Amino acid sequence: QVQLVESGGELVQAGGSLRLSCTASGRTFSNYAMGWFRQAPGKEREFVAGISGSGASIRYADSVKGRFTISRDNAKNTVYLQMNSLKPEDTAVYYCAADLRAYRTSIIPNYWGQGTQVTVSS
Repeated sequence: QVQLVESGGELVQAGGSLRLSCTASGRTFSNYAMGWFRQAPGKEREFVAGISGSGASIRYADSVKGRFTISRDNAKNTVYLQMNSLKPEDTAVYYCAADLRAYRTSIIPNYWGQGTQVTVSS
């Protein structure tokens, strides 16, 4: 079992930055890949970024490439999502997810966090 707790979501103006954090517990952190997803009101949950267990492989959705950066600190059991140049269309609940296949970057979640709200005002 893996428990995931996100933090860092808040209200920010367009063009601003935020860093989301997700801390995991329950298994050896480097043994699983991690990802970020988001869900806007009235829309399906969508993939944002994924990182392999070692951190060597990373994948982004086209909509966030060049603006968002995913990283992980295996010593702290934490994955981060640095979000720059935020746009109103980035407004969503952001979820972190764990994939027990450590090599993956196209994350298929086995576990989800509870989500953190990011709101970008225009």
